[in-house]
Amino acid sequence: MCGIFVSLSPDQYLLPTFRVEQLLKNRGPDAFGKHQVLIPRRPNSTKGSLSGLHATFISTVLSLRGTEIVQQPLEDDATQSFLCWNGEAWKTGPNIVEGNDSQAIFESFLLFSRTSSIEHRSSSIERIADMISAIRGPFAFVFYDAVNDYLYYGRDCLGRRSLLQKVKSEETVHVFALASVCDSGDGWSEVEANGIYVIDLKVWSEKGEFAVSHIPHRRKGEEQAPAPTIALPFPSMNKSVPDGAHIQLDLESTSVHELDQALRRSLELRTSHVRESIKPDSPNIPDQDAKVAILFSGGLDCTVLARLIHEILPINQSIDLLNVGFQNPRVHSFPDESKPDVSPYELCPDRVTGRASYAELQKICPGRCWRFVEINVPYSETLARREKVITLMHPHNTEMDLSISYALYFASRGIGQVNTGSGISEYVTPAHVLLSGLGADELFGGYQRHATAFTRNGYPGLIEELGLDFNRLGKRNLGRDDRVISDSEKEVRFPYLDEDLIAWALDCPVWSKCGFGGANLENSTDSSATLEPGKKVLRLLAWKLGMKGVAAEKKRAIQFGARTAKMETGKTKGTQVLS
Repeated sequence: MCGIFVSLSPDQYLLPTFRVEQLLKNRGPDAFGKHQVLIPRRPNSTKGSLSGLHATFISTVLSLRGTEIVQQPLEDDATQSFLCWNGEAWKTGPNIVEGNDSQAIFESFLLFSRTSSIEHRSSSIERIADMISAIRGPFAFVFYDAVNDYLYYGRDCLGRRSLLQKVKSEETVHVFALASVCDSGDGWSEVEANGIYVIDLKVWSEKGEFAVSHIPHRRKGEEQAPAPTIALPFPSMNKSVPDGAHIQLDLESTSVHELDQALRRSLELRTSHVRESIKPDSPNIPDQDAKVAILFSGGLDCTVLARLIHEILPINQSIDLLNVGFQNPRVHSFPDESKPDVSPYELCPDRVTGRASYAELQKICPGRCWRFVEINVPYSETLARREKVITLMHPHNTEMDLSISYALYFASRGIGQVNTGSGISEYVTPAHVLLSGLGADELFGGYQRHATAFTRNGYPGLIEELGLDFNRLGKRNLGRDDRVISDSEKEVRFPYLDEDLIAWALDCPVWSKCGFGGANLENSTDSSATLEPGKKVLRLLAWKLGMKGVAAEKKRAIQFGARTAKMETGKTKGTQVLS
């Protein structure tokens, strides 16, 4: 996980504000690097500043892979090219990337950007597009190709890492800036996760106006366009509908087995060799202490992840389950004089399901140290952190954004208490990698609107709704979540959003993922047959793994489970813009 700041200006070198620099350091506390370069005017460049273009590159680093900290921005002495990389390249094409990935990715950028003396510089763009197409994993990046005078920037095909942009033009200062996080000032917007962008640094004006080209995505199976494209690793959604009798999903269905295998492969990449470059601050922290924690509501998606990584991580390595509950004054006063012994946190729905699923994990997975971390947030602390959370989630700015961000912010801090068996102790998770179950609902039909779409328009309606949800993941959720969670020196990873798993899920016919349209089997001797249809394939997998209580859990939105929704009044709508 890293923080990125890059600025281009014909007038002067421009640095982030003190507040933005601190937010960048929060994301990457292990290293801070800065390079400033004057990009000279070329003989054939258009009119611009006589001195050239002032470029600032800043990166902060949270070291999670490899055996040593790799300083950024990465610099090539021979060409003076730079890379600011915030991401995880799990694979390039079929090849797994071992150890630290940033240097490997930089070397690929340098290799693919080379041009011979007889080639036109623009030919390198297509090669860079092909190179980026092969990366599997979440990322945001800025690459300065000094040889060809291009600046590339963008986010992965799902937008799992944040990147914001700002264009500022005033009488004395003109600037184009990119950053992982901003100070909520005017002018910042998210870089769309719809491809990669290229700035031709030979074409710019004294007012900081740049020639920006867009390299769009191309779904697997679509024809290659004449211009360069970023080839996506997954196809369009399978739109086939059953012909005749509905095929009933059950424990022996092929899709249940295939999902199991795909999730295991995804988790192995995301939970192995974590933070090996950093030794514990204290000799009292053993190497086998938690390196991975789970954002844990006790629901189906996150508990299946917990159950599977039990079979992946060494048995002596503990796993932290981060469960957050809020005091919502609209629901429960604190303290409640009429019920002095009732904690508002224990009444949160996610605390109830969290404890139940935790107990089931302990029963099914003996020998593992599962640490259930109770993160209790009084209303006063929510108010104290309000402006900070609003800053982090910016430019998202609705009541729903805030209620979701509250839950993610406090959960990712990992500051709470645990029951040690002999009493309650204060606890802070040492884990810097967090697992999230996000993506399961969009892929496997877990929202109520999916059931509604099927009721109204059958399989075609369900397929259309699933397509809408998947296509807007990056715009609605992921950049915001990355900014909020990373402020606590944590990196969130999404096993359900592994590219290979997505490719499998999109290629599957919808009836092999959801149970909508199946026969009513309430009287069946097979208890798993009565599981609700939303995310049926995942429910069956949970059942097969011994988590029968979890398999039957109903979907609940995070803001309602943690009780962050409508904390001040019950009359606001989630879409209402914050004042």
